Amino acid sequence: MEEKLLSKKKPIFPITEKLSKYLSKYNRYTKIPVFYDDLLRFSGSIVVYNKHDEDTLWVRCYYPDHERTEIDNSLKRVYTILHSDGSDEAFKFLNVDAIDYCTFGNSKPFRIKIRNVLNDNFTYFYVKKADASRIYGLELEHILSPHRINFLLYKDTLIEAHIAGIPGDVFIEEQLDTCSEYTKNLIAKQFVKFNERCTIRLLGDMRSYNYVIIPTHDFDHVDYQIRAIDFDQQCYEGNLKVYRPQFFKENFPMVKLVTTHLQESSIEQYRKEERSQMAKRLITSQKRFKHLLTCMTSDHISTKENLKRLKTDLVAYSKDVKFKRARTMGGVLKTALEFVKRNYVDTNTKEIMEF
Repeated sequence: MEEKLLSKKKPIFPITEKLSKYLSKYNRYTKIPVFYDDLLRFSGSIVVYNKHDEDTLWVRCYYPDHERTEIDNSLKRVYTILHSDGSDEAFKFLNVDAIDYCTFGNSKPFRIKIRNVLNDNFTYFYVKKADASRIYGLELEHILSPHRINFLLYKDTLIEAHIAGIPGDVFIEEQLDTCSEYTKNLIAKQFVKFNERCTIRLLGDMRSYNYVIIPTHDFDHVDYQIRAIDFDQQCYEGNLKVYRPQFFKENFPMVKLVTTHLQESSIEQYRKEERSQMAKRLITSQKRFKHLLTCMTSDHISTKENLKRLKTDLVAYSKDVKFKRARTMGGVLKTALEFVKRNYVDTNTKEIMEF
């Protein structure tokens, strides 16, 4: 029988004073003119369907006329704060095309579509309830992954920039089978690296609809990357398998791709590459990372039961007894990343001495 990895809904954790000061220092905490609760006052909605006439689990929201103008101007302001200098000079060129509300998932976000009326270019951003574990997930993504991420926080409202890409579940269902053997090799390699990155930084619930596939056209081929888009399950669950995408049934086609296209030696090589890259990012952003870990180690973003189980799983997985000393999930993550950094530094020192 297949193991059920996630059984309970994760609670929302408050933003501590330490975390607020950290976010202010790095320009993440900014006053905005609209809150999540303001957008909940919609008077009606209709279902949003995809190109196959299937329910997307998003609904398009409608607001009373006397409120819509104010909401639109506030959302335009948020857009300019997120992507520009926050001035209202561009307001006359911007239009709020849609405000969609997600009825599925933990965070129940609003998705805002902003269009430039001069050329019809458009983009999205999301309005969500602020959650400490999600904030930590976003910051860790910014520091430890090959990608940068843009978000803002004000009081209990979180604003996230849209991450473009093909949803993993859509790619698996509609495009994976038609890919060439060379492309399948590239995707298998990226899934190994993505799996390793999520495991090390304890980012959970990376089912296929929680990440995107990003094709990048090089001069002689198309490369691919896999990027997380949901950071709700950062350092919460106690089962280590939750932090390893390979164990979710939605990712079985990707796991099969790895087993059929990569040899064990190649898999280990790609895992080592990812660990080394993460160690380098840790070293180059040490001051910011230490400040973030100071907030995390004093914060409580999980339960005692989850913490106890995860420490046990990690000791068995890594054979490093230092995990037993961790008192919070932040302490567990700190131990995991120190383990990666220590092994990278020790290996490089040994190679230099041998040379």
